[in-house]
Amino acid sequence: MRVLELWRYPVKSLSGERVERAQIGDAGIVGDRAWGIQHVESGNVLTARRAPELLFASARVDGAEVVITLPDGTEVRSDDASVDAALSAWLEREVHLVRPGDEGATYENPMDIENEGDWISWQGPAWSFHDSTKSMISIVGAETLGDRDVRRFRTNVVVSGGEEDALVGSAATLGSATLDVKKQIDRCIMVTRPQPGLDRDLGVLKAVIEERGNMMSVGALVTAVGSVAVGDELAPSTTA
Repeated sequence: MRVLELWRYPVKSLSGERVERAQIGDAGIVGDRAWGIQHVESGNVLTARRAPELLFASARVDGAEVVITLPDGTEVRSDDASVDAALSAWLEREVHLVRPGDEGATYENPMDIENEGDWISWQGPAWSFHDSTKSMISIVGAETLGDRDVRRFRTNVVVSGGEEDALVGSAATLGSATLDVKKQIDRCIMVTRPQPGLDRDLGVLKAVIEERGNMMSVGALVTAVGSVAVGDELAPSTTA
């Protein structure tokens, strides 16, 4: 399988950036899910499950910082003293732009997708704003994805073919990095949310549930850091 696309989402639940190459660190693609917007009142890091408007801003990495473009086109940097005020004004609630620490963030998801009710919560991994302790980098095959827009699933790596599920439970190499492919990724209301160029669509999630048992993409942990570029190979590891 060859890498066709690489995606990085620097701020949790904001739109991200497509890149041609990336470094892979212990927490996945360097710069991915490396910042979050924390709601001061609840202490939770916001996601588009609870705050769908997040997807209408975007983020890109700029050196050690992140640049956020708000829906009106205003840009604000993570090292700007006014960043929290700008984000709070946009979201109409007090928030802080934060980096992950040694305790995982708390996330929420509605189990009732029709009425957006029956919310549950869980704690994510430390040192990143990924949702799962078993997934620091996510991969999907182009055939598996079909005509669905990868931005709905916020998957990091799109590869040729559709054999990624067969890697679950084994080691794999991605570029010069080595991964432990831990799980298939189950999907939630996030994939139905509107974002620039995409309307709200409950049918996307219903189809994934019906056709694939609610699984789309595989999640992996990084066992050896490295780098990856479009055109590199994803393959089962030959290391004993």
